[in-house]
Amino acid sequence: MDSATKALASLSIQPTTIEHGAAETPEAWRDALKATASSPETFELVKMLVYKPKTAKTATPVPAIVIARESTETQTASIGKKFGLKDLRLANDELMREFLSVDRTSVSPLALNSTTYSKVFNVVDASLESAPGPFAIRALSSTSTLLLSGKELLTYLKSLETAEQKLNVVDFAEINSGPPTVATTGAAKAKEDAKIEGAVQIAIGVKKEVDFAAWYTNVLLKADMLDYYSVSGCYILKPWSYSIWEEIQEWFNKEIKKLGVQNSYFPMFVSQKVLEREKDHVEGFSPEVAWVTRAGQSDLEEPIAIRPTSETAMYPYYSKWIQSHRDLPLKLNQWNSVVRWEFKNPQPFLRTREFLWQEGHTAFLTKAEADAEVREILELYRQVYEDLLAVPVIPGIKSEKEKFAGGLYTTTLEGFIPTSGRGIQAATSHCLGQNFSRPEMFNISVEDPSKPNEKLYVWQNSWGLSTRTIGVMTMVHGDNQGLVLPPRVASIQAVIVPCGIKAGASDEERKSINDKCEEIAKTLRAANVRAKADLRDIYTPGYKFNDWEQKGVPLRLEIGPKDLEKKSTLTVRRDTGAKAPLPLENIAEGVSSLLETIQKEMFTRARDTYFERIKEVSKWEDVVPTLDAKCVAVIPWCEVEACEDDIKERSARASAPTDERAPSAGAKSLAIPFDQSRWTPIEPGKTKCPACGQDAKRWTMFGRSY
Repeated sequence: MDSATKALASLSIQPTTIEHGAAETPEAWRDALKATASSPETFELVKMLVYKPKTAKTATPVPAIVIARESTETQTASIGKKFGLKDLRLANDELMREFLSVDRTSVSPLALNSTTYSKVFNVVDASLESAPGPFAIRALSSTSTLLLSGKELLTYLKSLETAEQKLNVVDFAEINSGPPTVATTGAAKAKEDAKIEGAVQIAIGVKKEVDFAAWYTNVLLKADMLDYYSVSGCYILKPWSYSIWEEIQEWFNKEIKKLGVQNSYFPMFVSQKVLEREKDHVEGFSPEVAWVTRAGQSDLEEPIAIRPTSETAMYPYYSKWIQSHRDLPLKLNQWNSVVRWEFKNPQPFLRTREFLWQEGHTAFLTKAEADAEVREILELYRQVYEDLLAVPVIPGIKSEKEKFAGGLYTTTLEGFIPTSGRGIQAATSHCLGQNFSRPEMFNISVEDPSKPNEKLYVWQNSWGLSTRTIGVMTMVHGDNQGLVLPPRVASIQAVIVPCGIKAGASDEERKSINDKCEEIAKTLRAANVRAKADLRDIYTPGYKFNDWEQKGVPLRLEIGPKDLEKKSTLTVRRDTGAKAPLPLENIAEGVSSLLETIQKEMFTRARDTYFERIKEVSKWEDVVPTLDAKCVAVIPWCEVEACEDDIKERSARASAPTDERAPSAGAKSLAIPFDQSRWTPIEPGKTKCPACGQDAKRWTMFGRSY
């Protein structure tokens, strides 16, 4: 470290040094800095990614180094494509020590010096130079950090340049803006054995069980669910996916209106003064808030935020509208988009910078009313997932650490993606308590009807469901042929395909088959089955089969000359591939019944898989193996926040991720299930938390998550 300090000093750079506890992961590093009194109030970490490119067996691998702001999206596929680096993979500690003399817990731009610089390929984030900073970089140690400005860091790195090797300064926003090609995605993400033989003919080019990330992207693109947009992290929802959202919206709208909820709309812009009124609430969103600072050529007097959520936008008006207990309850919902400027690697539907959702905001006179509604809404969300999407979820309550910032408590539905073994938050319903109605906040109060001349601050809830639903459904049900849609949300539930027509068939014979297909489609539509006859004459039946399979249409009906003779059709289920004849007489009843069977069996299979992966764990040494087996560990937990932090950090250390695009490998609390009866009863004073040894309170789901 002395040589690095001297090199900085020679450039008139005098960094601030901060000593702190050992921190091996970025999360632990950030927390360690925040806990140190000498740290500034705001700072940003610098990430240094070390890649080992694919090389010939006889060649020595030359590491590729990427140095960027933590907030910069660094897409491995885009880096590889720009610089011609094939199959970039994160380097292991052995390679780091060989070339940089550090391991992953101490890796730092300062490991680059006059000796090591020429041995690696360097890529640096252009936004470092103009960013305000300060930036935290490892002082070649997990217990020491230097604070530099971005300009100072660039100055140091440029001082290492040689005539043969210049620094590659890159605008990541520019190179990330285009969609990765299927070939690039496969090279960057998948092993060779992930490729499916015959991928030209079938829907998806990689196997779900081998390269899940590439599979997911390919399914969404080939099923015509979305397209990439010119702004990174944002996506176009095409009709095939948006129609699913419409089905959810239509069903949910009817149900909340039965509860007296009315739809409204508030502007997307929130003033800085209003947004920052609630410190605890805003703190949870502040890194993701997008700000408007200019109008045309003029700077705005005050920055305007684009809503990350609408509590602070709506509640000043609740204070205005609620003047008496007779104005309660007030129940409003809005269907809108919100913007959260995620800096993690975006995933369509799961983690995007703009997404669609509904957000309900209600106010009540009493806590009992608020509590009742929290559970009523959560039950509606459960029905959306289980009854519409055939996706099993577990209702529960979040830990204090994981609850909604500024809320009293958060209830949740926790889903599960078997292929990745990760939990996923499906929907949340929050009781905000009186946190937002207090006078220091939005002062939403009425005269207490039971105590004249005394104020009563209202009890509030907020609840939301987003287009994440579509991503979860895709991950749970999709297979190596593509998307698999539950019938209740499919925009086309049954497709009728003419087939079996010989090459020399007359135009009259072709017309009779086509007419019968259209007749069946009309009959089904009249019975409220969303049906379509595929009469495209430029495609073969085989092409049509594949096309509708990859789009996930639940049921295919095949009609040919022999089927007409038998007065039947051949049905093919998308979920199982099962084929069976079905009489044309009473075809609507037969198809409707079969679609209901498909819906129920899809849910049953997904539920059984989920429940098989929930493992009761009472010993700490069994936690990480349970996670590695792609399961959720349900442990008797003490519900202490410090223990929760320790569980996450210890489990992360024991199973570090192999790819910087993957979410954290540490276990976090997913939910404390409402139904505790599935597990061994906890004995007060006897059942201990396996992580810390304190008395356990309730069984809690811990797992890796999205």
